[in-house]
Amino acid sequence: MQTHQLKPTHKRKKAQRIGRGGKRGTYSGRGIKGQTSRAGNKGQPIIRELIKRYPKLRGYRFKGIGKENPVVLNLDILDKKFQQGEKVNCETLLEKKLISKIKREMPKVKILAKGEITKALIFEGCLASKSAKEKIIKAGGKI
Repeated sequence: MQTHQLKPTHKRKKAQRIGRGGKRGTYSGRGIKGQTSRAGNKGQPIIRELIKRYPKLRGYRFKGIGKENPVVLNLDILDKKFQQGEKVNCETLLEKKLISKIKREMPKVKILAKGEITKALIFEGCLASKSAKEKIIKAGGKI
């Protein structure tokens, strides 16, 4: 037996059509006056308004902010804020207020090559562009 061959064992009960006179009395179970007593009334479910208020979290298990898009920093800013031979990582960048936490989580950081770097800095746990890596190594730093 296939699913399209299945048949119910009992007849379908038709919905009661109200508002057409008969044995239901004067107002036919609709109450007195108002929008709901008129023909063509289709009230919206209340829960619909609640559902519409929620923000849309798209994608499977919603990827949070800051995980996909790293915070961008340029070499000229790092050259001003850091001393020779200092370590550059998320914690030191947070202390110097170059980055801030996003939803209590440490964001990813990417170093770009805008500007020049004169100090040898040690980079840890940071992404860097190809040209930024070349400039850092040329200045005597490490990634």
